[in-house]
Amino acid sequence: MSIRHYLQFSDLSADEYAYLFSRAALIKAKFKAYERHHPLADRTLAMIFEKASTRTRVSFEAGMYQLGGSVVHLTTGDSQLGRAEPIEDSAKVISRMVDLVMIRTYGQEKIERFAEHSRVPVINGLTNEFHPCQILADIFTYIEHRGSIAGKTVAWVGDGNNMANTWLQAADLLGFTVHVSTPGGYEVDQSIAGVRASSSYKVFKDPMDACRGADLVTTDVWTSMGYEAENEARKKAFADWCVDTEMMKVAKPDALFMHCLPAHRGEEVEADVIDGPQSVVWDEAENRMHVQKALMEYLLLGRL
Repeated sequence: MSIRHYLQFSDLSADEYAYLFSRAALIKAKFKAYERHHPLADRTLAMIFEKASTRTRVSFEAGMYQLGGSVVHLTTGDSQLGRAEPIEDSAKVISRMVDLVMIRTYGQEKIERFAEHSRVPVINGLTNEFHPCQILADIFTYIEHRGSIAGKTVAWVGDGNNMANTWLQAADLLGFTVHVSTPGGYEVDQSIAGVRASSSYKVFKDPMDACRGADLVTTDVWTSMGYEAENEARKKAFADWCVDTEMMKVAKPDALFMHCLPAHRGEEVEADVIDGPQSVVWDEAENRMHVQKALMEYLLLGRL
């Protein structure tokens, strides 16, 4: 099979996602039953971090070990990546020694340059522009709890960031609608999201209107990594974009709440919401590991 990279959600087709979701369910069931599943024995994953991480590191590292493989962990502080070596050179060297590369970095352009010169599949663990593995986990979590997401409505409340961009790509591809509500000046950049059909999303000035009738309400921190200098300005701008119990009440009675974590209770979400009965954030966090296992297996071995 030719090399496939996973740099943004639109890199795979709807049919491939259907396979990944079914495969992730099987892999998760085996994990819960303590059954061995080692399709990637003797394979090595290199994880490259330019942005700090908890869930991304643990989910990829534990997941690769559970698939029978091994992991090499690199940061800019302990490798030539932080000493001005051209990223093209790093890609050529690292990809000769491992079978997969996961990168968590700042600009999407950097991961695309690495992939262009890599001999093995490259996975986006997060960039400023996209977070495809998180949305992969979020949709899988929705399917687990409520069935198909096709035809449903997802309310995005907060920053027009990498998560919002990726939700729009997913809606465009998988046939659901995203209601987007952001403060003025923090809108989604459509040129980055690259959405083909504007019918897959609607924009609302009032976050309450975005949540009305939604099947899923989701948000993220107001200040993503790399934007810390804007923190105080963002707190003022986003004051009315805290997901609270009133927003959840206007969503459908069985609506779910998601957050990619880490969360700041009292800022982007009320404690009563994230810790309440409609929240599935802990399932969502665990499912990063299971969908990423299915993804790594697929990129290396194809359909099994």
